[in-house]
Amino acid sequence: MDFIESAINANREVFGLLNSDFDEFLFCHMHENEEIRGAGGDRSLRIDVRAEEIFVSYLKKFGKINSEESGLIGEGEDEIILDPIDGSSNIASCFPYYASSISLKVRGKTIKSIVTNLANGDFFVNDEGNFYKGSLISLKRINQMACVFPKIGIVEKAYANPQLVARLHETGMKFRSPGAVALSLAYARDVNFVIFAEKHRVYDVDAGLFLCDGLHRFVREDFILVSREKKIFDTIKELIFSKGFGR
Repeated sequence: MDFIESAINANREVFGLLNSDFDEFLFCHMHENEEIRGAGGDRSLRIDVRAEEIFVSYLKKFGKINSEESGLIGEGEDEIILDPIDGSSNIASCFPYYASSISLKVRGKTIKSIVTNLANGDFFVNDEGNFYKGSLISLKRINQMACVFPKIGIVEKAYANPQLVARLHETGMKFRSPGAVALSLAYARDVNFVIFAEKHRVYDVDAGLFLCDGLHRFVREDFILVSREKKIFDTIKELIFSKGFGR
């Protein structure tokens, strides 16, 4: 079984766990001490760690795993970048926007990635340039098609960037801030733009950005802009630099 199929099967098991009888214990923090955090710097919920265990069991044969929760796991020349649940605060709040984020790097280059919406079962794949999306529920897979008439963009970390939000609003651009950057990048082909205005970690963006290959992209350690439309991309990029948001 290849990497993507193994990742899909792992996601199917995690999806089943999340949609089984509610166990409030899984949504408690691993440690009462707020100073104890996962490898990515966030406090881990028990559901994050349980999901990580499932993904590791399916993926460890493909190489060493660099996980947002536990850091480096296992050995191997190839590297798997894993965020078991991106948007843990959303899932703990019963807000249906959270995902797993998985990519495979060979000799330091990402060659495969999959981001799965664990709220509804949709998954998005870039398998060495072969793009498609599918469903954990129906098992149907289709070539990745973009939404024909998108009405919104996505601004992750909007609450931390009030000046940027105000300027976007002044230009009449509608947007949402759902709170799971990997999943937002996976939806980049279906919306007008995606912005992530904060310093990012490899767990946050590696898989999602690989899904954005072929789109207009500006990527820096503290700012990401992706758009399928060059006019929108250029307009936002000019806005960013003219007002100093991108410095």
